[in-house]
Amino acid sequence: MSGFKSLFKQTFIYGLATVLPRMLSFILVPLYTDPAVLSVEEYGRVSFIFAYFVLFNVVLAYGMETAFFRFFNKEDNQDKVTSTSAISLILSSFALLGIAFLFRNQISTLINIELQYLNLVFVILLLDALVIIPFAWLRATARPMRYAILKILSVAVNLGLNVFLLLYLKDLAEGNSVLDQIYKPDFEINYIFISNLIASGLTLLLLLPFYTKIKFTFDSVLWKKMMRYALPVLIAGVAYSVNETFDRILLDYLLDPAVAEKQIGMYSACYKLALFMTLFATAFRLGIEPYFFSHSKTENPQKNYAKILEYFVALGSVILLVVIVFADLLKSYIILSETYYEAMWIVPFILLANFCLGIYHNLSVWYKITDRTKYGAYISIAGAIVTLALNYILIPVIGFKGSAIATLSAYLLMMVLSFYYGRKYYPIPYNLKKIGLYLVVSTLFSFIFFYNYRENYMIGIAMLIVFLGLVILLEKKELKQVLKR
Repeated sequence: MSGFKSLFKQTFIYGLATVLPRMLSFILVPLYTDPAVLSVEEYGRVSFIFAYFVLFNVVLAYGMETAFFRFFNKEDNQDKVTSTSAISLILSSFALLGIAFLFRNQISTLINIELQYLNLVFVILLLDALVIIPFAWLRATARPMRYAILKILSVAVNLGLNVFLLLYLKDLAEGNSVLDQIYKPDFEINYIFISNLIASGLTLLLLLPFYTKIKFTFDSVLWKKMMRYALPVLIAGVAYSVNETFDRILLDYLLDPAVAEKQIGMYSACYKLALFMTLFATAFRLGIEPYFFSHSKTENPQKNYAKILEYFVALGSVILLVVIVFADLLKSYIILSETYYEAMWIVPFILLANFCLGIYHNLSVWYKITDRTKYGAYISIAGAIVTLALNYILIPVIGFKGSAIATLSAYLLMMVLSFYYGRKYYPIPYNLKKIGLYLVVSTLFSFIFFYNYRENYMIGIAMLIVFLGLVILLEKKELKQVLKR
């Protein structure tokens, strides 16, 4: 049980580092969806640009973070792994973004992002790339508190600047010569990215001591081994970014320009209600990823891996049903304008999709610890193909609903494929009956309630109580052990 105690301790702290900043960032959703700040179309524009952020971040990281974790635990000389991976990312980031600046006019036209925003995006991407290895090193050396503090501080600064620049700067600038120089009318979207840039710059500044401590030695032999491991992760990451954000890009491309940004805005705002599932899955993944690698050489690690997935599905099923039952209460606090509510239809699909993605990340342990990362790439590519195909087919017919269906289909396929190949190459004794029961019951309850009894809280709470009773009944042995401690 000591291994699990360590896992849950780290998961809690990493979860804190993920949940608190993103809960704080919830303030940005009502801020951005306030008609006095941004129109639906402007919010759609911001969401569209942030969709490209995900893709660009994956390309700049090119799987080096995952390779760092693998070789940090595998190689005897950990300093050499740290130094080699840090130098690799420094050189590649400056090179790639230097080329991007030279061709920024062509890139702006190609991806339909105005040059004034694209210049800010490039600088933010560079700053974010330079903190990848420092943050990974904090995780690998079990320093979750410092990791958490820096993450929370960065988002708090971003949040504070957004609130100041979007809500207060205009009024304070009147009669103030200094602030009057900063304030510009119709500059809201720029202010959003300027806030992000300052927060990213501060984070890098606070992590600079990492670069003063490492020995800048580059091992080309080690780097080649890391790149062989990392490149399939890069391909998987690009495919993942397609699954995660390309729906906004395709909505912009496939819909009539007169309605595209409005649909993207509505879709993106209601997508935020899946954040609770995303937070849970991300926090869990941040905790288990180092655990998977560090315990891969212990006796019978598969038994622990199976138990971890069981706990994840049980908790995730509860979160799924809770959010579905109270979605209409939550929306009024998160999304200020009723203009966005037309897209509430997508919520069950996006929640379940992110749940499947979380299960996929848990299942993916088999190809990471057996160095078969190419399978991660194959699986993600399969998901990306489904995403692109279904979006192309469905968006012209049913708009953003098609994007929600495509997202769920892609992540469901990835989950099934990872389980199938995992059984072949690294069998793990998952309790399929219990996991399947949690998934089927919570999904059925969620869809039946949302599309037939929505806002009937008597029925919704009754379903929730029944499901909680089922979980408690099946997990009573584990619950008793936790309570005794």
